[in-house]
Amino acid sequence: MKKKADRDLEKEYTVKQMVSKLRRLADCLETGKPFQIQIAGERICVPSRATFNVEHEREGNMEEVEFQFKWERR
Repeated sequence: MKKKADRDLEKEYTVKQMVSKLRRLADCLETGKPFQIQIAGERICVPSRATFNVEHEREGNMEEVEFQFKWERR
């Protein structure tokens, strides 16, 4: 199996786009299906076995909340 290159990026979405993605995510979580999303040209499939967490960061006058999904590739 070919190893995927390391990657760390952020993608901004409009409110309308984000609402649509969150609705699809909620539907997948409720039905136990994997969630698929394309980020900066790469299609990502978040498997139903993924774990979820919320992270809060504060530095100076900036704050950030991240919804994270983690899983080991098989």
